[in-house]
Amino acid sequence: MPFYHQTLRPGRRHDTDAALALRSPLLDEFRANKSRKWELRDIFGYVVEFSGDQHGSRFIQQKLETATSEEKQIVFDEIVPDNALQLIQDVFGNYVIQKLFEHGTQVQKTVLANSMEGHILPLSLQMYGCRVVQKAVEFILPEQQGYFVKELEPHVLKCVKDANGNHVIQKLIERVSPDRLGFVHSFRGNVYDLSTHPYGCRVLQRCFEHLPEEQTRPLMDELHKYMINLMQDQFGNYVVQFVLEQGKSHDRCQVIAKLRGQMLNMARHKFASNVCEKALVTATAEERRALVDEIITPKPDGVSPIVSMMKDQFANYVLQRALTVADQDQKDLLVSKIRPQLVSMRRYSSAYSKHLISSTALFIRIVI
Repeated sequence: MPFYHQTLRPGRRHDTDAALALRSPLLDEFRANKSRKWELRDIFGYVVEFSGDQHGSRFIQQKLETATSEEKQIVFDEIVPDNALQLIQDVFGNYVIQKLFEHGTQVQKTVLANSMEGHILPLSLQMYGCRVVQKAVEFILPEQQGYFVKELEPHVLKCVKDANGNHVIQKLIERVSPDRLGFVHSFRGNVYDLSTHPYGCRVLQRCFEHLPEEQTRPLMDELHKYMINLMQDQFGNYVVQFVLEQGKSHDRCQVIAKLRGQMLNMARHKFASNVCEKALVTATAEERRALVDEIITPKPDGVSPIVSMMKDQFANYVLQRALTVADQDQKDLLVSKIRPQLVSMRRYSSAYSKHLISSTALFIRIVI
């Protein structure tokens, strides 16, 4: 992305030989003289340079928290508008800008945000700029939040899939009035793609967490179409777990219904096993009994799910979870089936299996 160059005092970035040579005598003294009691007024005229220095930036941040209105205005006027964009994208300067949003007047916050308009997309995709955009969203007025949204709207899927931009989209979903978030419509038809993306899965969860039913229902209905595949996906399983934990009861019931008849297969899967555990915890009493019965009951071919689960590196955790949440009669039945297997499995198991067996045995002792 382009770096927005503004007129800036030299020597504000890194401690290269050139930077050392260009650093102002005042900043040199500040860095060297720790015994002097420095105040904000001591650095007036050099605020931008200090903001781009590690120690200077920290000093300004601390002082802004208790500064007078006059002091804050002087700091503000040195930065905005000429140097705002460059400091927003600076490793140290971005923290000073964030403090201005936190401690400035509403007028200052509005003017500062105005200086960002037209640049919200590149700032959102930049490592430090995205932090400032998020902070701005928290402190600016709703109308200005709307301007930010409009700039990002045509590029929202690009932002969602970006390591920095996704955090901005999450913040907008959390903080902006849903009626301003028209971009959520663009998620329709992309739910599977988003659910299986390392950043998209987070954005989707924020939608389900913060947006009203009329906006999320089409997304949730689309999600249900892919539920079994998502349970087995390294990112999708987190979206399914979110539905189990925080979704509406009828959505949770639909997820658990998809698990019925699949508990053994899913319990042995690296990612779906997490969903099985969550389902056992969040299910209704009736649903839980059915899931545990499925673990207890031998298959038509005589295979015991319990034995298979005890030997499996993922399913053994699902079995242990079943022991903690099952009704007492089911718990007793599980223990009666597990104990004989522990004895025989100890005799001819690999070192790895022995680890699983001892873990299960210890767990049984704790549970009962």
